[in-house]
Amino acid sequence: MTLSWLSIVRLGLVQLALGAIVVLTTSTLNRLMVVELALPATLPGFLVALHYGIQITRPTWGFRSDTLGNRTPWIIGGMAVLAVGGLGAAAGVIVLERSLGAGLALSVVSYVLIGLGVGASGTSLLALLATATAPARRAAAATITWLMMIFGIAVTAGVVGGLLDPYGPARLMTIVGATAAAMLLLTIVAVWGVERGIEARPEPEAPPFRVALREVWAERKARNFTLFVFLSMIAYFMQELILEPYAGLVFDFTPGESTQLAGAQNGGVFLGMLTVGVLATGLRLGSLRTWVATGCLGSAAALLTLAAIGPMGPGAPVLPASVMLGFFNGMFAVAAIGSMMQLAGEGRGAREGTRMGLWGAAQAIAAGFGGLAGAAAVDTMRGLTADAPAFATVFTVEAALFVAAGLLALVIMEGGRSADPMLQPGE
Repeated sequence: MTLSWLSIVRLGLVQLALGAIVVLTTSTLNRLMVVELALPATLPGFLVALHYGIQITRPTWGFRSDTLGNRTPWIIGGMAVLAVGGLGAAAGVIVLERSLGAGLALSVVSYVLIGLGVGASGTSLLALLATATAPARRAAAATITWLMMIFGIAVTAGVVGGLLDPYGPARLMTIVGATAAAMLLLTIVAVWGVERGIEARPEPEAPPFRVALREVWAERKARNFTLFVFLSMIAYFMQELILEPYAGLVFDFTPGESTQLAGAQNGGVFLGMLTVGVLATGLRLGSLRTWVATGCLGSAAALLTLAAIGPMGPGAPVLPASVMLGFFNGMFAVAAIGSMMQLAGEGRGAREGTRMGLWGAAQAIAAGFGGLAGAAAVDTMRGLTADAPAFATVFTVEAALFVAAGLLALVIMEGGRSADPMLQPGE
């Protein structure tokens, strides 16, 4: 028995919940540290990189759910850990105002929990989708669930941005606590009973984890796709920790306005994903290799636009440029997501979770490195020049990486037309 469309949408609600909690820790709290607390951008960059670095454990979570054959406990348990970590991260910002040491200690523990929660819940969810979704529905399932995640990020950022002004510690804790509790409850309701009736497929004599991971890495498609994910995600995440501080320092955005800017950017991601999903899947227009390259090059153009408007200061069209960046990011991402869903079911059986974990780990490591590198580069450049050109330099480097990722996609991915929004790494 495979997942129905209703069950796929229910699992998409889990993705929505994941995005809703994570966006608070990677955008709102980051901006508060840099602008309101006047801390170097490297500090939140380190914390976000830590939560990504912890996700190197993703292959382990995927392997465990492969061997046990029941993924629901891992999804719910991971979300609970994520909710606790998100609340602790908000408390850490408040403590940082009074004590750097105590605030940093609390923040480190909280971001470790965030990384563990995202890794356990997210990897198990994707593995469940890959194993229990009919092959003909996998690409559509990937698009649906990721659109719901982006929708959750965009709506959460927009709503929280409106509620956060005027900023105050008590208001921050109330908002983050309510969001975390609501998303945990939503996850429990969404996933409860979904696996009932689906045949569990634990491997009878599972090999040690290292052996299973080595077997997956030996698959050429899995290995090539891992390399592409790593490079493209570095480019994708370099701006994650610096866009909101850029809006606050250069364009005088308030905390609420910069959070809403992040929501608008993710709204652009939603539209980009939806556009490619409709054109590539419904209308079968263009090769998916072309869509990936277009998304990468469009993202590069948007970043150069953000760099160019810095000297204008307050009143510059930063919102349209951010939405443009999100739109092309979404174009690029939806094809990679469809490919991930498809390739997870190829190769040796009972390894879907391990493959998802491998790609998730590559994404997480690249995201952590990219985010930290972007924040550290901004701090370095701000010590040498004014704010606007400092940020512009980093955006330009990121644009170059997107161009490189697009060229790599053209080399390793097939260019034929397909009814599914997915990419096929070259043999």
